Amino acid sequence: MLEFFKQLGESVSRFDSELTDEQWKLIEPCLPPLKRGGGGPRPIENRACFEGILWVLRSGARWKDLPSRYPSPSTCWRRLQYWEEQGAWLKAWRKFLRQLDQQSLLSWEEVFSDGSFASAKKGAQRS
Repeated sequence: MLEFFKQLGESVSRFDSELTDEQWKLIEPCLPPLKRGGGGPRPIENRACFEGILWVLRSGARWKDLPSRYPSPSTCWRRLQYWEEQGAWLKAWRKFLRQLDQQSLLSWEEVFSDGSFASAKKGAQRS
């Protein structure tokens, strides 16, 4: 019975999206293009992986609990790591900050820098 409700829940939301098309159009250019290996399978689309990553972030669930409507947890995790290595997250963050600033939606007077999480260099004096 439990399996029935699990399948029902996944089939109902199978085509639900974590993002609107408008949101995806803003994010997609920040991600590196997919590279197809020689003779291997076609890579999973960026949007599907991105939405799987969003699901994990929003739900707080473990990767292994990612619903089957998304690519495999390992595929989403590898794509997350690849995008980090390529600087995609920093690029997206800067892009959206720039847009918010252009729309006067940021109050720079309220911005501060917190160095409490920065480790001290070797030889630095103890505070």
